[in-house]
Amino acid sequence: MKLSKLFKEFYDSEKAGGIILLIGTIISLFLANSSLQSSYIGFWQFDIGGHSITHWINDGLMAIFFLLIGLELEREIYKGELSDIKNASFPMIGAMGGFLLPAAIFLLFNYGTETQSGAGIPMATDIAFAIGILSLIGNRVPISLKIFLTALAVIDDLIAIIVIAIFYTKTIIWTNLLIALTLFSILLLLNRLKVRNLFPYLLGGIAMWYFMYNSGVHATITGVLLAFAIPFGNGDKNSTSYILQHALHKPVAFVILPLFAIANTCIAIGAGWQDGLGETNSIGILAGLIIGKPLGIFAFAFLGASLGLCKLPEDLEWKNIVGVGLLGGIGFTMSIFITILAYEDETLINSSKIAIIIASLVAGIIGFLFLKMTLKTRQ
Repeated sequence: MKLSKLFKEFYDSEKAGGIILLIGTIISLFLANSSLQSSYIGFWQFDIGGHSITHWINDGLMAIFFLLIGLELEREIYKGELSDIKNASFPMIGAMGGFLLPAAIFLLFNYGTETQSGAGIPMATDIAFAIGILSLIGNRVPISLKIFLTALAVIDDLIAIIVIAIFYTKTIIWTNLLIALTLFSILLLLNRLKVRNLFPYLLGGIAMWYFMYNSGVHATITGVLLAFAIPFGNGDKNSTSYILQHALHKPVAFVILPLFAIANTCIAIGAGWQDGLGETNSIGILAGLIIGKPLGIFAFAFLGASLGLCKLPEDLEWKNIVGVGLLGGIGFTMSIFITILAYEDETLINSSKIAIIIASLVAGIIGFLFLKMTLKTRQ
């Protein structure tokens, strides 16, 4: 099986980006709990245009991250792993288990309480971290396993985007939403008219982001909508979609995601922080990511294959899917993102972030060790 150039580029940028994410998180946590704590945390809360720097990163720059995810998803649907229903069904069914079971486990501990809105937190997989850890195993990893993990994580992000749009939109200002959707329709029309110049799409995307932001629907949804409005053509290196996706890989992996991680992990860890891990919210996150993710991905994929709905790739074994399922428990970026939308109480947000970081670390270590032991050395 041969990897496309753009898929390899995407995979490689996510791999390197995962390492930078880890370094950035460690530095941010260190500074937030050092003698520079006050000035460091204060920097990220500095007001620009009525909002903090962190807010602009979360609502503005992350829309560009979702644009890249949308472009990758579009490519997967038209030319990649998801273009063939037989190939697509395996990661799709696995992803269904990977978001249903963690959410169910979270609600088992939190249903009927003020923290139940966090059910979406353990649903997501961090592409950069998961791919980064898988790459540490080296040439033992079959190409189909790389593709499975990437497709799984991209589908996970799509599901997370849908969950954000439906469940984390509190008040809708319909006029602004209608304007945003009208702009989206105009961009789709430009696509149909075979307008290939990127400028009108980017200009329209910025305007769409503004009205979406002021509609009550989370503005990052704009990124995904814009991705599907941008012409894909035949998907070659001269297509508008390819050019933009190629241009976004490095800025997203090496600037936007690290900025998001640094800004959102500047957590002052006070005395007795470990007590928060015993709260139902933290237990739901830990159990959802560490247990729910791998169990859900494996169980649904295995059941789907048993029922003939999908098929395990010929060069993979079921224990490989268990290992990737464990890496799926690395929620980090999307889990933190949903936490910010789910809760308003700063103490609850910080305890949730700590639980996410611990769960992601445990899932990553166990997944790495499991795959390291079970993947055969390939010639």
